[in-house]
Amino acid sequence: MEPKDSTENEAYKGFTNSACPFMPCHRGITREFNCLFCYCPLIAYECPGPYTVFTDPRGMRRKDCSDCTLPHDGYRQSWHFIQKWLERPVLWDGHEQTRYRVARPEDAQPEP
Repeated sequence: MEPKDSTENEAYKGFTNSACPFMPCHRGITREFNCLFCYCPLIAYECPGPYTVFTDPRGMRRKDCSDCTLPHDGYRQSWHFIQKWLERPVLWDGHEQTRYRVARPEDAQPEP
């Protein structure tokens, strides 16, 4: 088995569960729908995706990322996007989003 960085098989970067009862859960996807990050690993961190903030019944501020398509838009693109943002994670401090979209790390730009 080759290490993932040298293999040409990129199947680990995503999949589409077309049998999911919630499909399509996000509108506006232009490439293959990636279900790998159904629960985004960036939920607890600063991220560029659009989100709103709400307070749960216990008084905890949380992100609602329902409008975000970044972890789902294309297998390779979303894989690289998540990997780049997890390289230097910054914990989210509960603030409202000040910008609708933050610039993505350069290497995480979608391919044309």
